[in-house]
Amino acid sequence: MSKSNSSDLSVHPYTREMAMIHQVFRRESRLLAELVQDVPAADTARARVLAEHWRQYTIGLHAHHTGEDEMLWPVLLPHLDLDAEQVLAMEAQHRDLTDGIAEVQVLMDRWQAGASAEDRDEVAEALRRHHRHLCAHLDEEEREVMPLVALHVTEKDWHAVGERGLAETPRKRLMIALGAILEDCSPEERRAFLGRLPVPARVLWKLLGQRQYHRETARIRGRRTPV
Repeated sequence: MSKSNSSDLSVHPYTREMAMIHQVFRRESRLLAELVQDVPAADTARARVLAEHWRQYTIGLHAHHTGEDEMLWPVLLPHLDLDAEQVLAMEAQHRDLTDGIAEVQVLMDRWQAGASAEDRDEVAEALRRHHRHLCAHLDEEEREVMPLVALHVTEKDWHAVGERGLAETPRKRLMIALGAILEDCSPEERRAFLGRLPVPARVLWKLLGQRQYHRETARIRGRRTPV
């Protein structure tokens, strides 16, 4: 499994931004499996916290993938010939991931009801499997498809995809979404990303958003919360 290349500032800005977003899903899918595995048997309160975090994660991943399927790939495909197969493969992988998420959800619902050790272990293994499949998909997309996006998708169309994602994020979770993107950024990426935001959004992040994100991650991750 290859590591995201989001820290390489020589790449096209579209590729860099997509890698930054992908890193959120890589990190959170990995952490979910680890956090579930750590839950003591019968701790239903903790199981409910992680089940809700899984729900929020799947909402975000679904919005990301449908945004690509409905707004990015239709713009890209008319420019492609043989390379179109790579884009169609992304759509098929999105469907496979959706099926896998539905399977995890069934196990998650059962586990949070009683938080048995047996159900916990089954959920954790399913989450590890999801993480592997997701990372393989994201690696392939960044390697094979994002260079095509950089060549053929206009700035206007790229921003339209981003605006859709923003519109689908509940207002009360906007700062949490921003924090999730910034968490693993390099200092250069962080400055560049924040610099593209409206001034009110940057002020809100500085005054309130950083603390909101830290509280959220502390509640979900406990001792795994980054300093």
